[in-house]
Amino acid sequence: MLRGAHAIALDTKGRLAVPTKFRDWLREECEGQLVCTIDIANPCLLLYPLCEWEEIEKKLKSLSSMNPVERRLQRLLLGYACECELDGNGRLLLSAPLRQHAGLDKQIMLVGQLNKFEIWSETRWLQQVDEDIQALPDMDWTTSDKLRDFSL
Repeated sequence: MLRGAHAIALDTKGRLAVPTKFRDWLREECEGQLVCTIDIANPCLLLYPLCEWEEIEKKLKSLSSMNPVERRLQRLLLGYACECELDGNGRLLLSAPLRQHAGLDKQIMLVGQLNKFEIWSETRWLQQVDEDIQALPDMDWTTSDKLRDFSL
């Protein structure tokens, strides 16, 4: 499982160094092959191990290219999707269009989300965490069956 928030600096070429604790697992799980695309709901990127991305592609393939909403989703997620490979030093190169979309500069956050990572600019990540914490007291937890019985 991919978890935790990790502060990372992008180098001048747009590469990020994956934290050491994930490198061996990613090499074993997906031979260091990952796919990065945009998040359509947040100003961040989504980084999937290849095996997880292939499941997303199956779901996208099942959508209709004749339905405008479904086609738009396919266009954005597949159009921005870039294959990334861990290099010998455990780094990944993020394409310029992806970095631009998420507003990434030198300081970024790599945030584990079980089966994928989110990649945020550090500033936007801190803003998002603050918004999420501020929204918690006002949330109606009963609107979700899964959250109604959720316990920590």
